Amino acid sequence: MKLRWIALAAVVVIAALAVGGYVYAQNRTGSIYHPHAPFVPQANPKLPAHKRERFAWPLYGYTPNHTRYFPADLAPPYKTVWQRDGTALREFPPVLSENRIFQLTDDATLSAIDKYTGKLLWSQRLGALSAAAPAVGGNTVYVTILSRATGDEAGRVVALNVANGHIRWSRDLPSRSESSPLLADDRIFFGSEDGTVYALDASDGHTVWTYHAEGAVKASPTLQDGVLYFGDYSGHVQAISEQTGRRFWRSGSEGALFGSGTFYSTAAVMYGRVFLGNTDGRFYAYDARTGSLDWAYQTGAYVYASPAVTNAPGLGPTLYFGSYDGKFYALNARSGHVDWTYEAGGKISGSATIVGDIVYFSDLGTHSSYGLNITTGRVVYRADTGAFDPVISDGKRIFLTGETGLYDLAPTH
Repeated sequence: MKLRWIALAAVVVIAALAVGGYVYAQNRTGSIYHPHAPFVPQANPKLPAHKRERFAWPLYGYTPNHTRYFPADLAPPYKTVWQRDGTALREFPPVLSENRIFQLTDDATLSAIDKYTGKLLWSQRLGALSAAAPAVGGNTVYVTILSRATGDEAGRVVALNVANGHIRWSRDLPSRSESSPLLADDRIFFGSEDGTVYALDASDGHTVWTYHAEGAVKASPTLQDGVLYFGDYSGHVQAISEQTGRRFWRSGSEGALFGSGTFYSTAAVMYGRVFLGNTDGRFYAYDARTGSLDWAYQTGAYVYASPAVTNAPGLGPTLYFGSYDGKFYALNARSGHVDWTYEAGGKISGSATIVGDIVYFSDLGTHSSYGLNITTGRVVYRADTGAFDPVISDGKRIFLTGETGLYDLAPTH
């Protein structure tokens, strides 16, 4: 009799879990729309006037608001000017200052590469593991490190001389960091896995302020009009003061029954909104001033990717991002409705970048990189290499990050 009751209880528990799982899935998934949410029209930025040798792509995502849009008139077909091959994974794209490209590979090695020749100028091994893009400003390049040594669960932030790689200052962190540093107003901003967001003096690394989130902060903080925006692994998005770290608002992902997914995606801020993806499969838009949810679009799998944003010809304000469901999406930034999708056929983990009228992304599943027309979604470029974030540009060329190689591509016309 006792065994019978135990068996019956087990059946009841399994049935309850099944029902709970169904209810969870039904309540956790689906798109959310608030059609009357505020929307602030903005024009696309213009390419700043510069001499080619003085150009800089200083940050992950190009600008502090991380729209990942670069207004250059470049289009394929391309020819390879030079390439650098290696063995370490290149998970994040490089940054660029004058004639130097700086890229941090996943073995925590920072390399300085001549932009014109591809020649290695210097390299520094700074730890055991990394997963971030550097930031560069003036004569200093800044990096965050996940692990200082093999098996170590603590990270590091380092500032190096751009000319020779000599360390200007270094600071050990109590937890790991894969947050690409944001350099703005003589400060470095980045997050860490224990939920601490740091504002450090860029000249010597001393702490200006810290903010403590409820979950790991893996994204690069995004800056717009004196406010920093980022998501965390507790499933919250927050806005805090650039100057003091004081919180203005914090929001979750509306509609989740048993808690939110996690935010790995770096936010883009434009049109008065904060755009980013979540591992619950949704892509979210929040009001930048209040944190209220404007809309959420449900994809078929995780959204780790950070979005690229621009006013596309014929479409207007548009967001571009990929999902682990293997689709690449173009969404209306105002409404959240789909303009077009492209079936890449694998899984898209890394972020997209727009150069001119082409949006580039890589497919981790097929190890390929694509360039699509931003209005139509038509394929205009494909390369048989790539894993995460594929390109940056100096306005004359495209610098493509493959799995373990870096390629300098020039238009043939």
